[in-house]
Amino acid sequence: MKIDAIIQARMDSTRLPGKVLMKLGRITVLKCLFDQLNHSTTLNCKFLATTINKTDDKIANFANFNNIELFRGNSSDVLDRYYQCAKQFKIKHIVRITSDCPLIDPVIIDETIQKYKTGKFDYVNNFYKKRYPYGSEVEVFSFDTLEKTWKEATKPSEREHVTPYIYTNPAKFSIGYIEPDQDYSHLHWAIDRIEDLKFVKILYERIQKKPIHISDILKVIKKDPSILTINQMYNPAEGYQKSLEKDKTHDPSS
Repeated sequence: MKIDAIIQARMDSTRLPGKVLMKLGRITVLKCLFDQLNHSTTLNCKFLATTINKTDDKIANFANFNNIELFRGNSSDVLDRYYQCAKQFKIKHIVRITSDCPLIDPVIIDETIQKYKTGKFDYVNNFYKKRYPYGSEVEVFSFDTLEKTWKEATKPSEREHVTPYIYTNPAKFSIGYIEPDQDYSHLHWAIDRIEDLKFVKILYERIQKKPIHISDILKVIKKDPSILTINQMYNPAEGYQKSLEKDKTHDPSS
């Protein structure tokens, strides 16, 4: 079974525009993410899915420079972008990763994929019971599941965030999940704001070994817990919650 990753990225982030091409030391956020992905033992190809907007030409240039397969599609309907990307490249089994998670742990990616492979699941993630840190999210699903979602999902939150229609409909899909032994959900290294970038930059600079694993990050935090104050004042689920607010005024018939 071939498992391919589709990584969504855009330059016009609301809270931190251009964040995916900002620097973490010598390399960009996006390059760090792909370096981490390259250490996965189960991922096959990696595809970068950005928008047709002129502002995302820089992401296209990044893909071309790094020999990464590129797809350009809808800027607001990210579900459609994923579906069209998977359809164009004939991807049968998909790992969804977001570009604001440059410290994604390849071991967790592999564990999530293995769970998907060993069970009769339509969809597997590692946040069904939120215990991993924000910035460690991994989702695996079939093209058939994506297509069904693309056809049926209508709410703004479902179109913008790709998979909520799946994991909020356990009666329609067979859902699996993995979780760690301890609860790390109070930790946050996804990049949404400049404070997050500063925090992740500190982690990247202090951890010399590559790839970076969650255990490495936890050691840095244990040694210097004061760095947690850099970004812990913000809610990492803010973007999704804003989408849920849009759902309240959404007209299903439109």
